[in-house]
Amino acid sequence: MGSLNYRILLMLCIISEVFAVGVFGFAVNWGTRSTHPFPPNIVVKLLKENGFNKVKLFEADPGALKALAKSGIEVMLGIPNEFLAPLADSVQFAENWVTRNVSAYVTSGVNIRYVAVGNEPFLKTYKDMYLQTTLPALQNIQAALIKAGLGKQVKITVPLNADVYQTDSGLPSGGNFRNDIHDLMISIVKFLSINGAPLTINIYPFLSLQSDPHFPKEYAFFGSKSNPIVDGSITYYNVMEANFDTLITALEKNGFASMPVIIGEMGWPTDGDPSANNELAQRFNQGLFDQIVQKQGTPKRPTLPEIYAFALIDEDAKSIDPGNFERHWGIFNFDGTIKYGLDLGNGKSLVPAKGVKYLARQWCVMSPEANILDPNLGPSISYACTYADCTSLGYGSSCGMLDARSNASYAFNIYYQTMNQRKDACQFNNLSMITTADPSPAAPGNSRNSSCRFEIMIDIGKHELARSPSSNLGLVNRKSRIVAMTSLLVLVSMLFG
Repeated sequence: MGSLNYRILLMLCIISEVFAVGVFGFAVNWGTRSTHPFPPNIVVKLLKENGFNKVKLFEADPGALKALAKSGIEVMLGIPNEFLAPLADSVQFAENWVTRNVSAYVTSGVNIRYVAVGNEPFLKTYKDMYLQTTLPALQNIQAALIKAGLGKQVKITVPLNADVYQTDSGLPSGGNFRNDIHDLMISIVKFLSINGAPLTINIYPFLSLQSDPHFPKEYAFFGSKSNPIVDGSITYYNVMEANFDTLITALEKNGFASMPVIIGEMGWPTDGDPSANNELAQRFNQGLFDQIVQKQGTPKRPTLPEIYAFALIDEDAKSIDPGNFERHWGIFNFDGTIKYGLDLGNGKSLVPAKGVKYLARQWCVMSPEANILDPNLGPSISYACTYADCTSLGYGSSCGMLDARSNASYAFNIYYQTMNQRKDACQFNNLSMITTADPSPAAPGNSRNSSCRFEIMIDIGKHELARSPSSNLGLVNRKSRIVAMTSLLVLVSMLFG
């Protein structure tokens, strides 16, 4: 009998191991605010090859959703804030939105698990713009999902910034919801709880460091033992854990101790600010991915919450109202190339995107004959940077130390590339010329030690608008499961034969 129990235990361990491989994965945000959008079918392949089995979209982008069909990737589908008012005003509007953007794609094989209603609607910078519409919009979307027969399959949530809670004592144990929105937050949390839905919170240690010159730098990162905060019997060594547990305390104080929480965004940018670079981003994200691989939660929630890394790729058309760094959160560059290495566990590392096609290898630069004192130079640079992304030229950024000529060349080139290398896009009052020699300080053969790159854009026209290969990926997954089951049956036969 003892031998039989041992064999049963061994079999259960094998089953657990076989299926754990298929279940484990990472979650990430996929933003699409780019002048040259990354082909969605290539993005889905990039996600799968790097172990991302959950993705958050900020809007119902048709290309992204079609590419995700039958991929097996779980989707959190966002609704932009501008939709909150019409959703709050009309149940019919909510029903129409769900029909077009949820039901239609679920039917075609998109694994939509959450609908995220709004995005950080209670930020103080919005000046109460969405206070009256967020909860009604949430309620109407929930009603629409139920009417569509998706109430159990698709859960609602509201991604909120961590500023919706605070602590007067400076310790996690003092956590509570912000006074001005306390009652509204309780109403939202209660509604989510009734419907078996999670609360989603975005936590940004980078912003803590970036906004406060006195913030202890090491406290922003995982694995550091300096600058700990002692809160009773608990010691916090990083701001992420302290911040998250401040929320948990707020939930506990208001009667929602078991409320499920998702971390909707967490990451570190690589450019656009003195604290944003590859070295610090690699350090932070490696610590984050280590936490995920080790399934290490926080003192108040030892079970690791679901965490969506921010973000998959850079977005050169994103608003920079919060700062120039907003366009540089990607783990990958805009074209799916690797910025820095990450150990994903089990001996795996990041894999770059495959099949990306580019515009011609040519750049627009300042002509050697042009004079930096030319009165047209300043207005030309300003014009280029009005219509293209020059955030890498800012103070403390990757191209912030360029000389005057290189600074102009960067601006001319990024405009030229953004305009798809049109001939007239490199005509700046006789100040510019086209070259086939890579002018990037970071280019091979150039002597300057720099991470500054003069980009060449993706050639969207060369990418075939073919059906996403996600159906084939699904077939591969099914074959993998069949192989796993076959192996399992063989093992069972060996154990009990």
